[in-house]
Amino acid sequence: MNQSKNAEKKTFTDHLRIIFKGVLDGIGIFLNRLGIRPNVITLAGLLGNVAGGVLIASGQLMWGGLVAMIMAPLDALDGTMARLRNESSRYGAFVDSVTDRYSEFALYAGLLVYFIQTGTWKDAMLVLFAAMGSILVSYIRAKAESLNYSAKIGLFTRVERYLVLIPGVIFGIPRISLWILAILSNVTALHRILHVRKQAKANGEVRNIREEKKNG
Repeated sequence: MNQSKNAEKKTFTDHLRIIFKGVLDGIGIFLNRLGIRPNVITLAGLLGNVAGGVLIASGQLMWGGLVAMIMAPLDALDGTMARLRNESSRYGAFVDSVTDRYSEFALYAGLLVYFIQTGTWKDAMLVLFAAMGSILVSYIRAKAESLNYSAKIGLFTRVERYLVLIPGVIFGIPRISLWILAILSNVTALHRILHVRKQAKANGEVRNIREEKKNG
């Protein structure tokens, strides 16, 4: 396995999981005792974010943002419950990751509809670039790790994106949040691409242009 993958630094999300581990474990134990399964929490998070997206699309930004804020912790809770039940699995992690992408996209879709109805085409393009960067950040890491590279770096992971997006929606200033996301999420995606290229080059899998000209 790539050495850089073994030595990769903890992300902001990792630190949050450590800080709130006791709280999440307590809630997870309580819900498990009630007989609620982790998949129910995963589904609730997805449906909640879809509901938030619908509220945003209808112009109720504050309520849509509040619903999204309430649903956000469920992203960590379902995994905690599965761990406590000794039911953690690769398939469960896969389903969780997929539903996370749908949940995030639901909020962007709500903003897209909202701006199409009330804004300009420039606002719609802003949502597009923010969503594009957000999706690429997650996709690049998943694809890199499937090829045995490390890509768990960069500032704007899902938690950071939510910390920027949701307050902007709640306080009625989504454009500011979207500008930040459109720029920094794509910067994070580029950072991850370059990080993977650096690893590939170190492994001799990438030759620079000068070497190719010499050999050609």
